[in-house]
Amino acid sequence: MENRILAPNLAELYKRAANRYESLPAFATRLSAFNWEPVSFRELYEKGLNLATGLIELGVEARDHVGLFGDNRFEWILADYGVQLCGAADVPRGRNVTDDELVYIINHADIRVAFVESEALQNKVLRLRPQLPQLTEIILLSPDGETKEGVRSLRDVMEIGASLRATGDRRAEERIDGIRPDDLFTLIYTSGTTGKPKGVMLTHANMMSQMKVIPIRLDCTDRVLSILPVWHIFERAFEVYTISCGVCTYYTSIRTLADDLKNVEPTFMGSAPRLWENLHERIMDRIGEAHPMRRVLFHIAYFLGKHYKDSVFYLKGNNLKLKPQPVWQRILFSPLHLLRWLIVLPWFGFFNAAVLEPIRLGAGGSLKATVSGGGALPVEIDKFFNYIGIPVLEGYGMTETSPVLAVRTEENLVVGTVGPPVYDTDIRIVDLDSSETLFPNDQLPHNGRARRGEIWVRGPQLMKGYYREPELTDQTMQDGWLRTGDLGMITFNNCLKILGRSKATIVLSSGENLEPEPIEMRLNQSPYIEYSMLVGQDQKQVGALIVPNLEEFQKNGIETDSLAGLKDNEKANEIIRNEIRKLVSVNNGFKRFEQIYRFRLLPENFEVGNELTSLYKLKRHVILEKYADTIRDIYSSEPVTVE
Repeated sequence: MENRILAPNLAELYKRAANRYESLPAFATRLSAFNWEPVSFRELYEKGLNLATGLIELGVEARDHVGLFGDNRFEWILADYGVQLCGAADVPRGRNVTDDELVYIINHADIRVAFVESEALQNKVLRLRPQLPQLTEIILLSPDGETKEGVRSLRDVMEIGASLRATGDRRAEERIDGIRPDDLFTLIYTSGTTGKPKGVMLTHANMMSQMKVIPIRLDCTDRVLSILPVWHIFERAFEVYTISCGVCTYYTSIRTLADDLKNVEPTFMGSAPRLWENLHERIMDRIGEAHPMRRVLFHIAYFLGKHYKDSVFYLKGNNLKLKPQPVWQRILFSPLHLLRWLIVLPWFGFFNAAVLEPIRLGAGGSLKATVSGGGALPVEIDKFFNYIGIPVLEGYGMTETSPVLAVRTEENLVVGTVGPPVYDTDIRIVDLDSSETLFPNDQLPHNGRARRGEIWVRGPQLMKGYYREPELTDQTMQDGWLRTGDLGMITFNNCLKILGRSKATIVLSSGENLEPEPIEMRLNQSPYIEYSMLVGQDQKQVGALIVPNLEEFQKNGIETDSLAGLKDNEKANEIIRNEIRKLVSVNNGFKRFEQIYRFRLLPENFEVGNELTSLYKLKRHVILEKYADTIRDIYSSEPVTVE
């Protein structure tokens, strides 16, 4: 962990990385399956200085806000280098940004210069330009794109800077020396799951605090795949961390991920729950289609892996502890777990090598670990991959916290939690009704562990505030503590367990409160369900909006080429009814008031940028508005019931 570079700001970190790692590859772009074009740390830094000087010449002042609209590619990180090295702050967003979001962000953030990834984004900004009075410069990132009138290419701006630097221009270096820890390095507009985007102000000090506490050991021999949106703070923090450790990051995509996992053989990657859900589905589909003997061998291997890992977790004290464990109980059960471990070990060793190793190779045979973030990882998926030997770690954080607040490591791998808080971070659990601190509270048994409440956090990673939103900032941050809006508890392992969103809570007319996310995650385990969202605020019963998995229904004999064709299909509704009854039942640990009695199949899929954020989280307010008539129909007419 000592090889990581620490610096007072992002620009200085980039400079020190170039000096330390020089010709080592920093980033690589995919040309074909086995052909990647690398860029060294020194080359990247020099290109960044040229771009920074070009931006200064175009009028970018220190602490200006520069738009950066695009997704994962080398030119994105190069643009970030240019912005940081000229002392400005970038305002990033993905290529799926909507017209309304684009206009709002550019105007609200006072953006005068903006990078756009593609010709499509270029055309969109040009079309909207009459609504963007402050925007003076548009720079196209794609080297293959054709610029239109009023747009500069990235190459042109870099050439301006290179010519000036050749004559002795050192304004970029002077800007680096003038960066203060409290200056913004980025202004990230949230994806708007509950309303209009909010501009989260993150400082250099925020990001540099993350470089000290990320508990992942990497060095220049590691290889990292980048798949999550780079403009999102989770992926971005890890990319900065890989720079500090001298690691090469390979830019991949959903389309090529399966091949790149095999060809690059990454040792680490940041990931989202949806990626592991999809991979789990593919693995189980392949097993289902395999020869019966192979299916039997897999189930034997998984059975052995489960018992082997459960005993290891118990002996290490990493079994989930929601109640205090008496000393006598541990003394009694530890020898039994040790005996089970010894009995299973030789059998597991054989089946692990013969059956599970080929599965791991499909996910990248060299993968030491992956941190899943950006949403809750379903516990069944969590257990599956850890049982078969792919260590999926889980982290927790927010855009407002730069983002890491807690993360589990292999030493602290408690399935069902997000691990302990990272260094220099304090966590409180606060009662939503009384605002009483439940944890830590020495007046309560066990200091308040296993008490459910809202998570409050304090530490050096907390945002400076919401841009031009002082009232909202004051509502969210109180006396140095940030109210996350998430529900959680501290386990007896001293790990944080996430229980859902307080803002997503559904209150039934009976007064019962329920958290929709655990139920939705359970529903989404069905191969027939692509997405689900619970409804029922102020109603007697819980309902659900279901996006069916069209491909799965087609495979099972329902002939239709669209989701709309499933909406009123009696057999499709019967299948979903049975899936809901099977998955969300009292036998599976759900309470009676959490049972789903009404549902509707939706005629369209949820899409990123519309109903979903870039990390595939539900934009609940958008879905509620879009399907308001459907929800009214659920509760006003004879429903398709699950009894």
